[in-house]
Amino acid sequence: MNQSINRSSEGFVYIVGAGPGDKKLITVRGLECLKKADVVIYDLLLNEKLLEYCPHHAEIIKAPDPRTHADRQSELNQLLIQHAKAGKKVVRLKGGDPFIFGRGGEEALALVKEGLSFEVIPGVTSGIAASAYAGIPVTHRDYASSVAFVTGHSAALNPESKINWVALATAVDTLVIYMGVGHLSQIVDRLIENGRDKLTPVSLVRVGTTPNQVVVQGTLEDIVEKTQEIGLKSPAIIIIGEVNSLREHLQWFDNKPLFGKRILVTRARSQASEFADILEDYGADVIQFPTINIVPIDIDITSLPLPEQYHWVIFTSVNAVEIYYDRLRDNGLDSRSFSNSKICAIGVKTVESLERIGIYPDFIPFQSSSRGIAAEIKDVKDQRILLPRAKIATEELPETLKARGAIVDNLPLYETVKVLTKDSHLIRKDLKDGCIDMVTFTSSSTVRNFFDLFPKIPKTHLVKNTKVSVIGPRTAETVEKYGVKVDVVADDATIQSLVEAILKEYRNLIE
Repeated sequence: MNQSINRSSEGFVYIVGAGPGDKKLITVRGLECLKKADVVIYDLLLNEKLLEYCPHHAEIIKAPDPRTHADRQSELNQLLIQHAKAGKKVVRLKGGDPFIFGRGGEEALALVKEGLSFEVIPGVTSGIAASAYAGIPVTHRDYASSVAFVTGHSAALNPESKINWVALATAVDTLVIYMGVGHLSQIVDRLIENGRDKLTPVSLVRVGTTPNQVVVQGTLEDIVEKTQEIGLKSPAIIIIGEVNSLREHLQWFDNKPLFGKRILVTRARSQASEFADILEDYGADVIQFPTINIVPIDIDITSLPLPEQYHWVIFTSVNAVEIYYDRLRDNGLDSRSFSNSKICAIGVKTVESLERIGIYPDFIPFQSSSRGIAAEIKDVKDQRILLPRAKIATEELPETLKARGAIVDNLPLYETVKVLTKDSHLIRKDLKDGCIDMVTFTSSSTVRNFFDLFPKIPKTHLVKNTKVSVIGPRTAETVEKYGVKVDVVADDATIQSLVEAILKEYRNLIE
């Protein structure tokens, strides 16, 4: 029977390799399985951000901790069997690759024994990924034509071990050793005793592919001393061979401008993903800590102001576009309703949001400030303008337009509400301990709610240890009212401009 095809009524198990740390290294197939899971059983060291892709109904189970569960593997096997027999789609989410020191084979055999169907989705193993992120190719025509992956667990060093250390020491050009940090001294001794040159280059890569990645380099002769000096702990891989000398030329990941910087994003979760992705692409360790949530306001759609009644409709945010258009559709209308109106859009993302529904703005001001918008827009005397926006938006824009003779209808579409999160105590501790490099604010409401959540944090902690970046002058003013210095202000009220300002700040510090 082909286990990967026969999906019995008793459920199905996907044994998925999630990769070594960077959530984006999971395969497309692995992500597909995760998005349709009824049950997800995940490893302890896994990047938990991957769990955000699980369906809302999915039951999320953390695998038993091997430090406290002596019979951990049997418990895991039984969990898989139990949920599969209950007719569930089960994802066993494993770090790295399931079949490379991941015990995926043991779990698959347990399923076979019970007659349960399964599929194995390979993952990027840390021996390859962490090496690559450290700038160390495990093979290279001029340095290494062979590579071996070996477990460094204590059992591998026993005389009864199946690993032939005598032959292995000199049999391949590159040795990649997993789970060996705790036994590094014995591993080094074993290799030197069996003929490996003591001057052979060695690298240890800890938590590879993450913004906290640490690389220690030396030789078989001095690597133990070097790792002890910095107190390097597991998880880490050990790379032994001449290829390690290439890191000097190929180092790329830890050269990113925001590498290792812990940046707190307070934006609403529905808006934060793009901002977080950009920061992560530059190497930052992003903590998503939304202090607000965007909630649409109930509107009687029969009395909804329609675009055709106005000369201009001004959209100041993506939220305004999406919520207003949703209300139009509730009314049985679509983008054709805008045919008699001119459209003004503030910001690149607002423009893109309009274009997705087939509307191309007539006017995009260079400045994002209220005064700038009112100054740049054409003559609006006696013209009716619809302004769909947030309930708490300031009166500066409508008042400035009215001063130019326009007739402005303000349409509150959504409000920002405070978010209470279970992680608040962890963020509070990190702020007090100076473990967060930067806090970002993208609106005044994110500022107010942040300081409401942490009223007892001494402002000096935030000033001394943590930089503050904001999306514009108005948000900066709100921060400063709390007695906190603003370090970075975006030139334009856009996420891209804020990212550029953050990059400039850290580049200036380096220079």
